[in-house]
Amino acid sequence: MATAAPSAASRIAVVTGASSGIGAATARRLAEAGYRVVLTARRKDRIEALAEELTKAGHSAVAYQLDVTDRAAVDEFATAFKTVGVLVNNAGGALGADPVATGDPADWRTMYETNVIGTLNLTQALLPRLVASGDGVVVVVSSTAGHGTYEGGAGYVAAKHGAHVLAETLRLEIVGQPVRVIEIAPGMVKTEEFALTRFGGDTEKAEKVYQGVAEPLTADDVAETITWAATRPSHVNVDLLVLRPRAQASNTKVHRES
Repeated sequence: MATAAPSAASRIAVVTGASSGIGAATARRLAEAGYRVVLTARRKDRIEALAEELTKAGHSAVAYQLDVTDRAAVDEFATAFKTVGVLVNNAGGALGADPVATGDPADWRTMYETNVIGTLNLTQALLPRLVASGDGVVVVVSSTAGHGTYEGGAGYVAAKHGAHVLAETLRLEIVGQPVRVIEIAPGMVKTEEFALTRFGGDTEKAEKVYQGVAEPLTADDVAETITWAATRPSHVNVDLLVLRPRAQASNTKVHRES
């Protein structure tokens, strides 16, 4: 069943971390659903290329270079809007896979700043605009790491637990306002950069993450899910949707073919 086009007051969708992976795929899906997409990321060239691609395809898209951890820049960004219909807090990522005993505090701090404080910054700055739209949606892209731990993942797990709690608490605090709070928690997603970034560019380590897994999730699988959840009728809130490939039963149990 086709979804209804967004209303005029709510048709702006802001996507963070839109330069690649889930963010870029989500921008494409929301544009196809009729939203005016605002692409944000630190890599200006990437989001400008995506905005051009979407515009040539007949969609409305604009690129805005932004570091979600820079609160002054986020506040300035927010002044460009009177209303916003959808905010997709996607910017995040993992660094390292060291045990707690030897984990790098700088990596932990970076992950927390991006995954949690970045989400907080955008949500606080744009919440009045989401309310003003009369039909706002805050999407927090967390992870199955936000719902269960695994060895070597404590820094990322802690950050994603923080993102999960932020979404859960915000939903309680703004009940009665015309804004829905949706958490999408993907499991194993194979994108061009996630594992490679996590392992500092080590291709061999990055490939081992997906070794033997016939069909991990794709960025578009997650993007389609985000768009579906955001475009439900206004009275329908998808509080939490956990998304995994069939081969992944949990964060620590994955079927791998020899």
